[in-house]
Amino acid sequence: MKIAMLTSSYPKWPGEMTAPFIEEIASSVAARGHEVHVLMPHRGDLRRQPFERGVYLHCYRYAPTQALEVWGYAAALHGDVGMRVSTLVAAPFALVHGYRSLLALVRHEGYDLVHGHWVLPNGAVSALVAQHCKLPLVISLHGSDVFLAERTPPTAWTAALAAQRADGITACSGDLAARLARLGGPPERMQVIPYGIDPEVFRPDSEAGAAVREQLGIAPERPVLMWVSRMVYKKGLTVLLDALPMVLQRHPRVLLVLGGYGDLRDALEQQAKQLGIADSVLFPGPVDRDNINRYWNAGDIVVVPAIHDHGGNVDGLPNIILESMSAGRPVVASNVAGIPQVITSGEHGLLVPEGDAGALAEALTALLDDPSSAARLGLAARQRVERELRWRHIAARFEQVYETAREHFATRQS
Repeated sequence: MKIAMLTSSYPKWPGEMTAPFIEEIASSVAARGHEVHVLMPHRGDLRRQPFERGVYLHCYRYAPTQALEVWGYAAALHGDVGMRVSTLVAAPFALVHGYRSLLALVRHEGYDLVHGHWVLPNGAVSALVAQHCKLPLVISLHGSDVFLAERTPPTAWTAALAAQRADGITACSGDLAARLARLGGPPERMQVIPYGIDPEVFRPDSEAGAAVREQLGIAPERPVLMWVSRMVYKKGLTVLLDALPMVLQRHPRVLLVLGGYGDLRDALEQQAKQLGIADSVLFPGPVDRDNINRYWNAGDIVVVPAIHDHGGNVDGLPNIILESMSAGRPVVASNVAGIPQVITSGEHGLLVPEGDAGALAEALTALLDDPSSAARLGLAARQRVERELRWRHIAARFEQVYETAREHFATRQS
């Protein structure tokens, strides 16, 4: 099968951390023998070759100036909540040029199916091209797209119309699928497919973890709570910082490592100072993808305190959940969105109510009190990844969606 994918985000260079799941979906589908082409917006710092990891990569230019190259790549929203003014200015250029570029690519290459990542904006653009070229359409939901769709009646209508024209829809969590259905999407065409992981890349590695500790100046015996991602509201880091003083009462030597980058870093550092816990929080800065596994192995517990932010946005399924599970680390996470689809509380990790600092502190303290239970959870998490959540397992499910979508399209055309 020859597949055209439209996306607004992709790792800007090999190992970069912007939407790595899009690259993994594309490359794992290609590994099953399909020809996959990905079209993405141009950026000045984009460093990709035309063919990488079995996937053909295409870029379209849309911005009249470099200052307006703000479409996608996690740059459109401030803290993943409010749309940046520059994004609103760039949007008409990006939408028009994205449509024209996808249409030209489809006409030139002759695809069997169009796959739009994020129902807004790419699902809508892909729907127009698929309809024009009479091709089956698959749309994938990833989180912020449904959040944007829910913001206004026009965006809700656009998302619903795109979804209704899709022959197949995937969502990384049941929560996203249900929310799109409430907007008018067809539930009978939706499949919940979690993201996958490569257990050969993300794996238990005590030596790598020890090297990170040494690099960061952390004593081998000091308990470490680990988090690495983008610092935006929906990650729940303010809740985690509120929980830390309660953990420190029982385990005063605990160190919280907050790796990564984002709009909220300065505010988080200020919060730690105000809580009097600045000496127990370390901000090592951005961590590239090649080093992520080393960081998970440096932590005794990985914490994922995801929340619905004040705008209602929430991660569909945070990448760090699967990465840390694959590394065999015990995870304490919020019972929200797609997280309970991969972690059964008490079996593969501990789940707590979102936004509840007290419950989060209690769960962290329980695992710090009982390292053997923590190790058991980490082992079970790793085993689940190996059994069910490898990218090749996930690619097979996408392949099935493609086949079903083609059958649905043929029925519509007859």
